[in-house]
Amino acid sequence: MAYLVVIFVVLAVVLGPGIWVQHVLGKYSQPEDRYAGTGASLARHLLDKHSLHSVAVETTETGDHYDPIAKAVRLTKDKHDGHSLTAITVAAHEVGHAVQDHTGYRPLKLRTRLVKAMSGVEKIGAGILIVSPFLGILTRVPALGLLTFLAGMLTLGTSAIVHLVTLPTEFDASFNRALPMLDEHKILKSADRRHARRLLTAAALTYVSASLMSLLNIARWLAILRR
Repeated sequence: MAYLVVIFVVLAVVLGPGIWVQHVLGKYSQPEDRYAGTGASLARHLLDKHSLHSVAVETTETGDHYDPIAKAVRLTKDKHDGHSLTAITVAAHEVGHAVQDHTGYRPLKLRTRLVKAMSGVEKIGAGILIVSPFLGILTRVPALGLLTFLAGMLTLGTSAIVHLVTLPTEFDASFNRALPMLDEHKILKSADRRHARRLLTAAALTYVSASLMSLLNIARWLAILRR
C-alpha cells in the first residue's frame, strides 16, 4: 500500500504541472473571439513598438517559442490565428523573449549556448543507443549495458538540465516583459488581467513540466536497465 502511495505522489508531482498548464491554456482559449486582433497581429504590434522590425512572426508545429538564431517569434496555428485570451497572452510572452534577446539578457544567452551544446551531446547519446544493441549481439560484452545507461543519461539528462536553466528566463519573459507590455499598451480587457497572470504562469511552467517529464524518462531508463 505504501508503495502505491509513493508511486501516486511521484506521478502527481511529475505529471501535475503539465496537466495544470494544459488546463489553463485550454480554459482561456474560449471564447475564441475574445479579442479583435490575433496573436500574430499582437506580436507584430509589440515587436514594432520595441523597434524589432526585423523579427519575424511565423507559424510552427513544434510549440510556441522564440528562436534567437533565426530572430523569429513562432506560434502554433491556434495562437497565431487565434483571438482568444490564450492566443494574446502567449504571443506577448514570446515577444518577451525577443525583447530579452534585443537587450542582451544574459540568462537567455546562456540558454541559447546550452541548447547548442546539449544538442550535440544528445545526438551522441542517441547514436550510442542505436549502435549499442548491435554491439551487444556481436561482442556479448556486459559492459554494453552500462554504455546504454550512459547514453540514456546523455540523451535525457541534458534536456532536463536545459529546461531547469530556462526557468528564470521564462518567468522574466512573463512578468518582467509580457505583463508590463500588455499593461502599457492597454491590450487586456480589465476583467482579463488576473486570468492573464495565470496564463503567463502557465507559459513559464511549460518548461517545468518538460523538465519533470525528462526526469521521469530517466527513471524509466533506470527501471529498464535493472531488469
